[in-house]
Amino acid sequence: MIHLPFIAESNALPKAGDLERVRLGWEKWQEAVNHISDPALAEFANNLTQDTVGRRLLESVFGNSPYLSQSLLAEIAFLQTLLQNDPDTIFTSLLNGLEQEFGAEDNQKSLMTGLRRGKRQAALLIALADIANLWPVEKIIINLSIFAETTLKIALDHLLRQAAGRGDFTLKFPQTPARGTGLFIIGMGKLGARELNYSSDIDLIVLFENDKLTYTGKRSLGDCFVKLTQGLIQIMNERTADGYVFRTDLRLRPDPGSTPIAISTLAAETYYETAGQNWERAALIKARIVAGDAESGERFLKYLTPFMWRKHLDFAAIDDIHSIKRQINAHKGLRDIKVAGQNVKLGPGGIREIEFFAQTQQLIWGGRETEMRVGGTFPALNALVVGSHLKAEIRDQLFDAYRFLRRVEHRLQMTEDRQTHLIPESEEGWHALAVFLGYDDADEFAETLLSHLRVVEKHYGELFGEAPSLGGLGNLVFTGAENDPETLDTLNKMGFSDVTNIATTIRNWHHSRYHATRSERARQILTELMPALLTALSQTTDPDTAFMKFDEFLSRLPAGIQLFSLFHSNPALLDLVAEIMGSSPRLADRLSRRSILLDGVLSQGFFDSLPPQDVLRDELHSALALTEDFEEVLNISRRWAKDRKFQLGVQMLRGTTDAEAAAPHFSNIGDILFQEIQPLVEKEFSNQYGVMPKPGLAVIAMGKLGSREMTVASDIDMIFIYENQDENDHSSGERSLDHRTYFSRLSQRIINAMTAHTVEGELYEVDMRLRPSGESGPIASSLESFRRYQTELAWVWEHMALTRARVINGPSALGEQINQTIHDILTLPRDPEQLVFDVADMRAKIAEHFPGDEFWNIKFRRGGIIDIEFIAQYLQLKHAHKHPEILSTNTITTLTLAAEKNLISREECKQLVEGAGMWHRIQGLLRMCFKEAFTEEKASIALRQRMASTCGAVDFDELKTTMERIAEGIAEIFNQQIIAPAQQAETKIKPKEDIIS
Repeated sequence: MIHLPFIAESNALPKAGDLERVRLGWEKWQEAVNHISDPALAEFANNLTQDTVGRRLLESVFGNSPYLSQSLLAEIAFLQTLLQNDPDTIFTSLLNGLEQEFGAEDNQKSLMTGLRRGKRQAALLIALADIANLWPVEKIIINLSIFAETTLKIALDHLLRQAAGRGDFTLKFPQTPARGTGLFIIGMGKLGARELNYSSDIDLIVLFENDKLTYTGKRSLGDCFVKLTQGLIQIMNERTADGYVFRTDLRLRPDPGSTPIAISTLAAETYYETAGQNWERAALIKARIVAGDAESGERFLKYLTPFMWRKHLDFAAIDDIHSIKRQINAHKGLRDIKVAGQNVKLGPGGIREIEFFAQTQQLIWGGRETEMRVGGTFPALNALVVGSHLKAEIRDQLFDAYRFLRRVEHRLQMTEDRQTHLIPESEEGWHALAVFLGYDDADEFAETLLSHLRVVEKHYGELFGEAPSLGGLGNLVFTGAENDPETLDTLNKMGFSDVTNIATTIRNWHHSRYHATRSERARQILTELMPALLTALSQTTDPDTAFMKFDEFLSRLPAGIQLFSLFHSNPALLDLVAEIMGSSPRLADRLSRRSILLDGVLSQGFFDSLPPQDVLRDELHSALALTEDFEEVLNISRRWAKDRKFQLGVQMLRGTTDAEAAAPHFSNIGDILFQEIQPLVEKEFSNQYGVMPKPGLAVIAMGKLGSREMTVASDIDMIFIYENQDENDHSSGERSLDHRTYFSRLSQRIINAMTAHTVEGELYEVDMRLRPSGESGPIASSLESFRRYQTELAWVWEHMALTRARVINGPSALGEQINQTIHDILTLPRDPEQLVFDVADMRAKIAEHFPGDEFWNIKFRRGGIIDIEFIAQYLQLKHAHKHPEILSTNTITTLTLAAEKNLISREECKQLVEGAGMWHRIQGLLRMCFKEAFTEEKASIALRQRMASTCGAVDFDELKTTMERIAEGIAEIFNQQIIAPAQQAETKIKPKEDIIS
């Protein structure tokens, strides 16, 4: 009979959960015993296997925990000492032994080996005391924490002695190295509260006072302590053949993304005073000095007392505390409580909800009631009862649940020494867990687990019951230093992909990285907004891109309170911003640079049609009159144009207008900019070069601006024409120029004013390739040169382009001359066969470069925009000499007039006009929403519906069917009007080169 004081009877031990593991365990045990050289130890080992209690103990370990089995087999000598004594005596002896053997160790390798072996022994001791029910949960978590503190102190003292040996500083108290150094370690989380679990990380903050030590090294005291902290991490964290001591986590320090791993107390104090968050206040409740200079550490914690414990909380601060709780979203019915796969820490009714139940109330009451200022969960719940803030019955229920869930957590972790909180998904797995917990009936374990979880969920859900819910999405927790797994799962279910980056970014918002989140009130409101914001972003075309755009928007805000409050009081505005971020990169970029635009969105009349052109021009003219600085003129004009285009874009996005109706307004903006900027450029230019005897210069809009069919993304095609000059005319300035140089340079200045990239960006890209002789021709032409080129040298496609020419600025007399010249050119009689052949040939050449094979290439596809425009332009060139009234810069107007003159049938006109309207509406919407080519995969359900409704379709499928039908009809008309006649004419006409020659 062997005497085992450690455990009196075998009934306290759980049964073996896996008999195959038991068999393997016995094989390895026997192998280990055979290699024991100490006869007394070998005898003990053999006797243990014969003893009923001893055998039950070994089988309990072998059959439930591979990790404990491995530790036990490696520590048979320690097992003998352990089983022949009581656990308290052995634990004290283990701690004392580590301090005596390694407290003055100078060899780091030996130290690391010794601490790891000590960890293995402590883990074995505490686990056996746990599974044998010798220690209550309270004692287990305290002893795990005490062991961690002891190893930290030993490691830190070793590193301080090393640094002193290198000459970095002189220790004031060599026997107690940390004393007087100003360097200390704060234990946070479970270590600070003395509530470590079996496989816990230890959360640390390493701080130092700058003035306690005289640094004599080669760099700085801060660098020295950073290097020392890196050494501490290595000693504690690095996995060797002997394992590790504790995984260390330093991310709870102030602003971990931008601060070193050891920071000065001054930097930390500044951070907490200016950017500290309520979740950090909650975290600091558990803060405790666990190693280092205790005097410095306690002084720092005392300094933080006003931050941690506020005597007076305004409603906003209380609401933010409520929001910490509400983010976890434990409201009844929102999340499933289950057995298989349940997260006993983070899931509903789990350990964290008990801890937050206590902490959030401590934050509210602790400022005035010092009794609340305790670190652990058990003391905190007791304090709430003593302070009459919690019923004793509820406390006891939470105590029972906490003890049970911590026991479950420990069994999960000691099985494989993994930091897990998940009950196995498989029935076999959670049944084995039930056995390890001492249950003969797995259903009884399940019933007990569910009962505790429901009790916790109920009490937690009723906490701050008067505060409104943040929403029923699932976990959305962005406090703390690491991403919450259930929050990542929620984000994924909402439709986000890069969930880790999104969660990290949101946590960075709360670290005051941006001006908008520097104030505490701004962060409080942002916390409240988070579920609504993420919901709105998740419903956009591309949730990840929408989020990134919103982050960019946030980064550019000068402040946040006013805007966040605006979102809070106007949920529809938040939805609109999310839609902009997710659906229209152009609008998102504008809003990011001009958040003040949101004030306009809320103003009366924002969604009304834009004013007439003369009213808009007066608006810009008045703004420009306030400055004489030309650079500011450029900035004001850009702000005005982009703000008005933003308004049109939002109206299109919201469906109060469409691209077809918005096109004239976009075109008006272009007209007005030339009308206001050109005179100012001419004034600046004349100060240098004087003026010409006949100074008139006109701007002729071509392409989309000429036809008044602009979109939000349109470039500008244009031509400059000036009054006819005498050959020897020069400007009047000191730096006199001939007329060709003068007007070319002036025109280039106007182009520069439109295209220059200022702090407000650029207005348009300007394309001059439609001028006489294209890229090889002069930038500006005299009226006579223009007339001569168009009548003698221009190709048919240039006359086609001329059908959309429109004078938008310049002297009225010159404008009338230009209009008459264009009219004369367009009404010239033409050889119909040569004309139709050239038009068809030009379309074929375009198709070679832009095949338009894709369904959504609505400009170049067969039956698309180009085909309609070619038909309208062809009809004008063919019939204008007899029917000049059909001339119009606008495609739809031309087609309508042509039908009235029976130049095309009414049915053909109807199809072409319907097609032109639909293509322009779709093109305008897509150019606003996408910078790249559109594909269906990029379109959200909301955008698909918007595309359908803007074209009068019931849904997206009907839209595509309608598009196909209309495209086929237009293509057939194009064949009848152009392709078939061109094929007939091909054998009768001469090549263009022969005609030119």
